[in-house]
Amino acid sequence: MAQELILKVTGMDCDGCVKAVTRAATGAGTAPISVDLKSGEMRLPADADVAAITKAVTRAGFGIAS
Repeated sequence: MAQELILKVTGMDCDGCVKAVTRAATGAGTAPISVDLKSGEMRLPADADVAAITKAVTRAGFGIAS
């Protein structure tokens, strides 16, 4: 069983974007393990609510690649 989930976030191009994505995910109920600007990867605990996080990140102006 996976220890963490990895989502690919699109539209991040600065440290402010990383903070905004982190705030959005945290506001959806799960603090990310990490959000990496260079790779665009957001690492989350395995039990994270992906649908809620996707909705929050999208509402913040970013995308989640499938």
